Amino acid sequence: MTEMVNTKNPTLPPIGAVQVAQAAQILQNYRNGKAALDRRIVDNELWFKMAHWKQYKNRLMDGKAQPASAWLFNSIANKHADAMDNYPEPSVLPRTEEDTETAQQLSAILPALLDRCGYEQVYSDTWWYKLKQGTGVKGIFWDQSQHDGMGDIVIRRMDLLMLFWAPGVMDIQDSPHFFSLALEDNDTLLARWPQMKGHTGQTMDIARYVHDDNIDTSNKSLVVDWYYKVPRDGKMILHYCKFCNDVVLYASENDPLLADVGYYEHGKYPFVFDTLFVEEDTPAGFGYIDIMKDCQTAIDQMNHVMQENAILSSKPRYFLADNTGVNERELADFSRDVVHFTGRLADDNFRQQSVRPLDATSLTYLDRRIEELKETSGNRDFSQGGVNSGVTAASAIAALQEAGSKLSRDMVKSSYRAFVKECYLCIELMRQFYDTPRCFRITGESGAVFFAEFSGQRLRAHPLEPAFGMDMGLHSPEFDVQVTAAKKSTFSRLSQNEMAQQLYRLGMFVPENAVPALACLEMMDFEGIEKVRNRIRENADVAQRQAILQAMQIAAVQQASETAEEAMPRPDTAARKAMEVEP
Repeated sequence: MTEMVNTKNPTLPPIGAVQVAQAAQILQNYRNGKAALDRRIVDNELWFKMAHWKQYKNRLMDGKAQPASAWLFNSIANKHADAMDNYPEPSVLPRTEEDTETAQQLSAILPALLDRCGYEQVYSDTWWYKLKQGTGVKGIFWDQSQHDGMGDIVIRRMDLLMLFWAPGVMDIQDSPHFFSLALEDNDTLLARWPQMKGHTGQTMDIARYVHDDNIDTSNKSLVVDWYYKVPRDGKMILHYCKFCNDVVLYASENDPLLADVGYYEHGKYPFVFDTLFVEEDTPAGFGYIDIMKDCQTAIDQMNHVMQENAILSSKPRYFLADNTGVNERELADFSRDVVHFTGRLADDNFRQQSVRPLDATSLTYLDRRIEELKETSGNRDFSQGGVNSGVTAASAIAALQEAGSKLSRDMVKSSYRAFVKECYLCIELMRQFYDTPRCFRITGESGAVFFAEFSGQRLRAHPLEPAFGMDMGLHSPEFDVQVTAAKKSTFSRLSQNEMAQQLYRLGMFVPENAVPALACLEMMDFEGIEKVRNRIRENADVAQRQAILQAMQIAAVQQASETAEEAMPRPDTAARKAMEVEP
């Protein structure tokens, strides 16, 4: 990006009309390299809406039934339900011991921050997009307009049609430039940026979805968010420029406070790509529609043939010669009991057209294509609660559903990896922009509600305590993020409940069995095993303390009895002998 810096005239800002024009040309090159992906995205959206017959453009289909079955849609909806059953929840772990308290605070604050950003809706919308198009993209930005100008983090679902990167890169962070486009109302632009007067309108055609509604974009302008990286002091810093029709609206390089440090100090493009099925040399993959559309086409075409055959079979048609003399209007009117004709009817000039019914092979072919689509997408009957004959036990159904959901589990794990990147970007934005302490409402595991304040100062570099009279330098807190499912599916809870019942029946929670129970847990692996292990240890400790207390009480009673016995007066020898003499 250094070639775009204005070095001829130092009085001009680094980013001006010339640099923006060069960026627009780069954007056009990126757009040309992404044209095939844009066409596929538009086509897939029609498939998802079951409006794909529009793509066939067959004149013979005009006026005829165009059946579109929902097998493909059902598979995608089932995958989306799996994703929502595994809604992520972050847990922040420290990399050094002194950051333990900060990590615990972040573990409580991050879910509250995501909830404040409406992340569950963004998560759902991105999953729909990911399943349809193969790639879901989230943008993690700092919005200074939030909270009456104090600013806060916002997370948005992005549209791939409006994003552009260098062709041939697998990771967008390797792209020299990254562009995010948006259509904005002209009146809004003029109210915020008066320099746009006389420069509104669209100068670039972009791919658009096929909508049922008529969407008017004549009063909108295409605004470009341009992100680019610049080498500075041995590292890459990120700069940002917003422009519209070669008019600079904002540029971080023109901002004296950000010219040397960049727009975002983390130095990364604020976008996270969550890919379903990976393709080489592109950060955007392909989705279930790309896999299933051919099979869905065959199903719909067979449904069309069967529907046409059923209609033709149920409505009689006739071969009628011109000289037969039959009243065609009365013949076509099924409400008439009498049809008039003149002359003589004969088989050679008046005959009913016979329609041959479809044979069993056609029905078998349709069933096989439906089964193929279900197998290809991993959307078997068990995953939706259906059972075959002979399988009636709830545990057996749950086991089959758990075994058949490995595709969904793999799909969810890939989204968790993207979620970790999103959490890192959120932490970095908190580190940079949280100058004023923010208050968060935290809900504990027991349902208790408390409030916590957090400032970015806890995340910023600070000097270490001197050791042996030497300066130890600066310490910048770093963390790891682990992800668990905040919302578990019914079948996961059922499996866990049965596991708990089995452990109880085996006597693993009996305090006397603590040692063999802990040995058994060492060979097991299931979610929540640490809680079970801690509970068994607690039971053993409580039993041990109770046993010690009981032993101490028995010893105290024995000691008191012995003391009382020793304190009793003893008769002298003569008295004892007198007592022993018989009367």
